[in-house]
Amino acid sequence: MAVPQNRVTRSRRNMRRSHDALVASNPAECPNCGELKRPHHVCGACGHYDSREVVAVTTETDLDEDAA
Repeated sequence: MAVPQNRVTRSRRNMRRSHDALVASNPAECPNCGELKRPHHVCGACGHYDSREVVAVTTETDLDEDAA
């Protein structure tokens, strides 16, 4: 069984965990629609990447009205 030979102090434990913190992302502005998006990712609002449309974005439809 893996059992530590010596106790790990609070200081050493916390020093090891110092790199585990989450960092905030730096969103960039989409050149097409102006929404904030993650760098090097397709814009979720308009579907553009690198000044060209990559994903066709459709408008949301209400399923209750279409079923009637």
